[in-house]
Parts: sequence; C-alpha cells; structure tokens
Amino acid sequence: MQDARFEDGGENALKLVALDAADLEVVSALAQDAVFPASEISWNPAQRRFALLINRFRWEDKKAAEARGRPVERVQSVLSVSDVLKVQSQGVQKGDKDMILSLLSLSFTPGNDGMGRIELVLAGDGAIALEVEALDVTLQDVTRPYIAPSKHTPKHDLSE
Repeated sequence: MQDARFEDGGENALKLVALDAADLEVVSALAQDAVFPASEISWNPAQRRFALLINRFRWEDKKAAEARGRPVERVQSVLSVSDVLKVQSQGVQKGDKDMILSLLSLSFTPGNDGMGRIELVLAGDGAIALEVEALDVTLQDVTRPYIAPSKHTPKHDLSE
C-alpha cells in the first residue's frame, strides 16, 4: 500500500507562508471550512510550534472544478505556526479525540515589540488563541487532492 502523503509536490501542491496580516488573510481564505479531529492538534512548547492536520477544500481550484462540473476537491494540509509562546482554547474538548472541529477563519492582532496573537475561530463558538513572538504561519498540502464522499461544497468565494 502506498503512503497517501507525497514528496514530489506536483503542480497542484500548495505551500504558503504568511509573515504579515495580509498574507494571513490569504491563508485564512484557503483554510476556511477545513475540518479536523481534535486529535490532530499538536502543540510542542519546547519547539514553540503549533500545528493542525486539516482537511481543506481546494478553494484556489474552485472555478476550474465548476467548469468541469465537479465538486471542489479536498486535500489534507498542515497548518503550522512557529514562535508560539502560549496556546489557549475555548470550546475544544482536549480529551475528546473524536471531536471534529471546523475552522472558520484565522486572524492576527499585533501586540508590543512585534509580538501578537493569532486567533483560529472555530464553528460552534470555539477558538484557539496563540500568543506568538512573530507572525510565521505555513499552510502546506501533504496529500493528493480527492473528492469527499459527500460531494458537498459549502458556499465560499475567495473574492468575498
């Protein structure tokens, strides 16, 4: 059996790095409506790294999918944040590994001396707040795109 993760990167693999609030808006738009189990939340205080393995829609390919008469594909991606000093959550049951969360948006609020706060807003009044030394967020695809069994695509437009 082949590993679903891919090394070749292919022409469809996405890797974005957000180093300012405008970049983070692009990452937020592409990660909107992503789902992930609570068990895929990873926080490593020693490395000051926070990461999520998410199943996101490939919003960047929406128009091409519609032109083919197909639903928007999904892809597994890693959303990682570097230079994280502290993590707080609301509405996330850390002990419930079967809990499925839905990411609505990411935002950055600058603080003093270049530090700031990244907020991941979740459906159902949940949130994850990250105190960061600097804004450094990466969104990278780690599987080939696939069509979700439900074939349901929420309404979403990158130009909104």
